[in-house]
Amino acid sequence: MRWLILSGLLLAAGCVETTTSQPAPTSTKPPPPKISASQASQNFAAVVRQVEPIAERECRARTKGVNCDFRIVVDNRKNQPPNAFQTLEKNGRPVIVFTASLIRDTRNRDELAFVMGHEAAHHIQGHIARQRRNAVAGALILSTLASATGANDAGIRTAQDVGATVGARTYSKDFELEADSLGTVITARAGFNPVKGAAYFTRIPDPGNRFLGTHPPNNQRIETVRKTAARL
Repeated sequence: MRWLILSGLLLAAGCVETTTSQPAPTSTKPPPPKISASQASQNFAAVVRQVEPIAERECRARTKGVNCDFRIVVDNRKNQPPNAFQTLEKNGRPVIVFTASLIRDTRNRDELAFVMGHEAAHHIQGHIARQRRNAVAGALILSTLASATGANDAGIRTAQDVGATVGARTYSKDFELEADSLGTVITARAGFNPVKGAAYFTRIPDPGNRFLGTHPPNNQRIETVRKTAARL
């Protein structure tokens, strides 16, 4: 089994996170009961076995010249909030990181499978490279404007930083919805229920529709999953 324990910190790419001040979306159904740490660990191992080969197959089918050998990592540091994200090693190998608290926070294998499918989709759709290009473009535009208006070196550097942040976030909500859609396909083809998996969003805080926010509203994400699943 190719999932490891993370001892260091990796740079985040796309993510599923639960730390925000907005309330979770309401649901008419009671949430599934909490599971034991032992059951959560068993669920995770089973999900990795089933989802990883499907994610790699979809990656090879949808990309060219891309490293599709996913590495699955568990961050078991204490006091880390529930989170998952996709990043890259220096050699381009994709890494999907789960915090131990997210694994414990899920209630069934479908939720874990959807999170993993979503993060794998970020890599397949090239979101890290696209985000970097957007950041470079934003930095160039604002620094050029700052220079044209007579800003000093410090002002230009500040403009670069602001431009990079704005550029990186401009399409981040679109990237999340794209990953939700392809993640739905991966989850279903791995034998799990993506709609049931996306129910995880009903229990976590909602980022709302903030200007330059990194994630779209949870209800919009759930609807994307439902529409995609209906077409499968």
